[in-house]
Amino acid sequence: MKRNDWLNDTFPRDFQAIVDLAQMLWQRHPIPVQLFLVMCFNAIIAPAVYAAAGEDLTRKAVWGLSLLGLVIVALSIYLFVVIFQPERF
Repeated sequence: MKRNDWLNDTFPRDFQAIVDLAQMLWQRHPIPVQLFLVMCFNAIIAPAVYAAAGEDLTRKAVWGLSLLGLVIVALSIYLFVVIFQPERF
């Protein structure tokens, strides 16, 4: 069995349509897609922060802290790129 046959059997054509749609959305509307991905990633991080903090923090505060942490990491990466590649900006 060829590799491509296995891929076609494993991932139906609908999966390719979803990938094409995601690529089109990423090209036309990158900021909303990025915000959606950040919120999905925050949904993964928030329970871990909540578990580490215990009952001292409310869920709303944990979501805020997780989002603040993601913003800090994103700004750090952006400033790192700006400092070392200023000709791009």
